[in-house]
Amino acid sequence: MARLPRLAIAGLTHHVIQRGHNRQSVFLDDTDRIAYLAALREAAALQQVAVHAYVLMDDHVHLLVTPPTAEALSKMLQAIGRRYVSAFNRRHGRVGTLWDGRFRATVLESGPHVLACMRYIEQNPQRLIPPTAAVDYPWSSASHHLGRRRDSLLTDHALYWATGNTPFERELAWQRLLDEPLSGDEVQAHTDSALKGWALGSGAFLASLGAATARPMAPRPRGRPARAPRQGAVTQA
Repeated sequence: MARLPRLAIAGLTHHVIQRGHNRQSVFLDDTDRIAYLAALREAAALQQVAVHAYVLMDDHVHLLVTPPTAEALSKMLQAIGRRYVSAFNRRHGRVGTLWDGRFRATVLESGPHVLACMRYIEQNPQRLIPPTAAVDYPWSSASHHLGRRRDSLLTDHALYWATGNTPFERELAWQRLLDEPLSGDEVQAHTDSALKGWALGSGAFLASLGAATARPMAPRPRGRPARAPRQGAVTQA
């Protein structure tokens, strides 16, 4: 089956995944992580992409972002690739690709899906073996949302602000949400939707996107469609 065109919609929140080629590490030390965040900060500012959440794992990256135009997301990731990959290769004496092909992304309906994706991203270290508490993992947006530090890279999502009327209320509410693990089905849904490019939301949201983009929003059912009865054929109840 032909590869679907990547879905990017101006003004909507997107979940982005970048994976290392053949699952190789894309960060070998903290200097690499600092360099990636610097590249992300510069590229996001240039393209005016709002970064709401992130996590840097050893062999992959998750981002939650809202681009102002359909092209801004690709331009941001391309700029990061040019700057970070060349610096990584020079520093570690290597050549060739670092990422596993093009980045993967999905569009999220505003509401519970966005907050669940933020939790999915920031809970990544808690799914390690052994687990690391989100607040103790230095390379994610969790400590910002929990009030442990201010991260100038981030633009707080309106739905995060809606979790409380004061910073203390928001931080407490977010700690409670991070302490509640997503179910295995929820984790799989967020992983699959980003890797396969399927939008995540209600039926009405998917239908509106499909009408606007003339692109399928969800996988078609397996197997052949049921054949309609021939005109004049007799069917039994």
